Amino acid sequence: MKVATKKAKSLDKTKPKKGVMKKKPQSEEPKLPKATKKVVKQKNAAATSKDEKPPKKKASKTLKKQDLEGLKDIDPEFYDFLKKNDKELLEFNLMDSDDDDEEEADAAEQKEAEDSEEDDEKYHKPSDDLAVASDESDFEGDEDEDAAAAGGAQKITLNMLRQWEQQLSKPNVSIEAVRQVIQAFNSALASISADAEGEQANAGTYKVVGAATFNGVIQLCVLHLQPAIIRVLGVKPNSSLPLHKHKKWVKVRGCLHYYLGDLIRLVEQVSSSNILNVLLKHLHQMAGMVAPFTALGKTILKRLIVLWATGDETVRVLAFLCILKITRKQQATMLNHVLKAMYLAYVRNSKFVSPSTLPGINFMRRSLVEMFALDLNVSYQHAFLYIRQLAIHLRNAVILKKKDSFQAVYNWQFINSLRLWSDLLGATTNKPQLQPLVYPLVTIATGVIRLIPTAQYFPLRFHCLQSLISLAKETHTYIPILPLIVEVLRSNTFNRKHTSVSMKPLQFTCILRLNKSQLAENGFRDEVVEQVCGLLLEYLAHESATLAFSDLVVPVVMAIKAYLKECRNANYVRKLKQLLEKIQESSRFIEQQRSKSSVTFDLKDAKAVQAWEQQVRNKRTPLDIYYASWLKTHETKKRRQAAQIDDINADYDVPKLKRPAAKSGVTVRNENGELELFPSDSEDDDAAGIPNDDDDDDEDEEEAVPPQPKKPKRKPDSEPRLEQKLAAPAEPAADEYDEAATAVDIVKDLDLNDW
Repeated sequence: MKVATKKAKSLDKTKPKKGVMKKKPQSEEPKLPKATKKVVKQKNAAATSKDEKPPKKKASKTLKKQDLEGLKDIDPEFYDFLKKNDKELLEFNLMDSDDDDEEEADAAEQKEAEDSEEDDEKYHKPSDDLAVASDESDFEGDEDEDAAAAGGAQKITLNMLRQWEQQLSKPNVSIEAVRQVIQAFNSALASISADAEGEQANAGTYKVVGAATFNGVIQLCVLHLQPAIIRVLGVKPNSSLPLHKHKKWVKVRGCLHYYLGDLIRLVEQVSSSNILNVLLKHLHQMAGMVAPFTALGKTILKRLIVLWATGDETVRVLAFLCILKITRKQQATMLNHVLKAMYLAYVRNSKFVSPSTLPGINFMRRSLVEMFALDLNVSYQHAFLYIRQLAIHLRNAVILKKKDSFQAVYNWQFINSLRLWSDLLGATTNKPQLQPLVYPLVTIATGVIRLIPTAQYFPLRFHCLQSLISLAKETHTYIPILPLIVEVLRSNTFNRKHTSVSMKPLQFTCILRLNKSQLAENGFRDEVVEQVCGLLLEYLAHESATLAFSDLVVPVVMAIKAYLKECRNANYVRKLKQLLEKIQESSRFIEQQRSKSSVTFDLKDAKAVQAWEQQVRNKRTPLDIYYASWLKTHETKKRRQAAQIDDINADYDVPKLKRPAAKSGVTVRNENGELELFPSDSEDDDAAGIPNDDDDDDEDEEEAVPPQPKKPKRKPDSEPRLEQKLAAPAEPAADEYDEAATAVDIVKDLDLNDW
């Protein structure tokens, strides 16, 4: 104690002199009192003594080890004797060395502890009470709570699912049962996607373990939840009152919002088509409950539009029906958003056209026309804007005359947009809202044809002419199409003799531009003559009942006669002569009708002219009769071409998708005999039940393989099948949805056979 007090006193005496030391130069040493010098010397001596001890111990250890090794060399017999009889003696020094090392480590730790105590005396040390409120304690509390929540989660069993099913099937369903089922659905989703923040909130209420339990929870919600909610709200069978205006809607609003969010997240995560079909049917049933949730409705519609544009055939149809039903329930707030998103998705997914993608593009165009027809006042704004964009692209191409500007017009997206707007204007011809857009659309289409009027772009010309003919037929508007068709017969490239022969006919269905090698083939001329005859026949058959038909066909008759004088191909001459005869026969028929009825009414009298034309149309003109028979033959030819889809793809160099062969059987059961909702990937294509072209290809390939290696391979059937069609799925009838929110549900109700 005396020494410590002396040290403290000496240190206190030295403190005021430290400030003086800073002012002196570094070369001068400070003068210390004698007592302080003695203490410093004692410390230095102790330090040097401690530093010198460890090397001595280490040296002694190494000497002992060397002596033992030397004994082995000097007297090996004695060393062997000790090794056999007293082995511990040889290892004694080694054990001592280990103990010495441990003692040295303990001494070093003790020294560090003493130094730390001296440092603690110099600095302020907080009280022990402050250690309780450290930051780590907060995290420890959260971890304890999470652990408690995880431990308190109730595991869902099959008995619980049966009890819930019975509760949901009762006439008087309790709201608590509905909430429990929705919480179980959320827990099931959390078991497969635990990263979602929304699912983590209530994931601790129940715990879903095993595929059977997961499938049971999903099946319970899909089959029984929607009828239970209808009974909770007390909705009458023929009630036109919206669901969100019932008295008990407030009680189920929160849990229903949560369930719909989980349901659309499940739809996003599922890739199997058969499961998507089941979930979309369920969502179609729940569509009436989406109306009060504007933000959630936009999220659901966004995902449904993706499925409508990129899904399989059945998935596309179900997604469109869900979009249509949800939009009609909240048309004032959602229609603008839906029309814009669907049009952009249509343009985005119509960039490439092939025999495999053409049915999907046709379905999107027809369904989008139906969506635009819901409200023509809203649709006019969108149609005007997008038709104006097409006109701007065409104007830039005409003015700039650059490759990029031409490519902005001569592509499938531009052509498919023209088709969409021509179909829309034709479908709404009985209403005046969109009719002012007919003239600008026709001007754009004719400008596209005139932009590069070469034989290389004859396919694009024919696509535009087809749109104009359909628009003229639907709107009963005269469009000068005949000169654009007859121009093809006067083309120098077309009249040039072909230099190569192609065995397969060239088809313009999925082509916009021809290369030089295709222009030199005889198949090019065959298809051009076929297109010219078909377009002339279709347009003139529609105009054959008009009052001015005999005057309208004069330029066409002169152009065909001029071409027949120079043509040396017997097949072309035969087709065009037959068409020319029917045109002249119909012209004479119209003249006879005009002379018989002795037309006395004024040509300005539109009603009188329409009445006369209707009478002639009922009598059927010769050209109209011929066109009906030709159309049947043409449709049969198209079906045969659809059956030969692989040959068509080979012509267009379209890559073929290889899919695994589907297995037989739709129902999937596990080892316990229970139905599985989410089978493995190998079972997805089969469970979907959707026919595709690749399945037929696989069948053909299997037929081509012989049962025995020695027998020659049997060739596949060359005759095409009429069952395979490229026609788009039939669009749903608009009459099945009435304005009183009592629309007929054309989607088949869910039952156990869907699982």
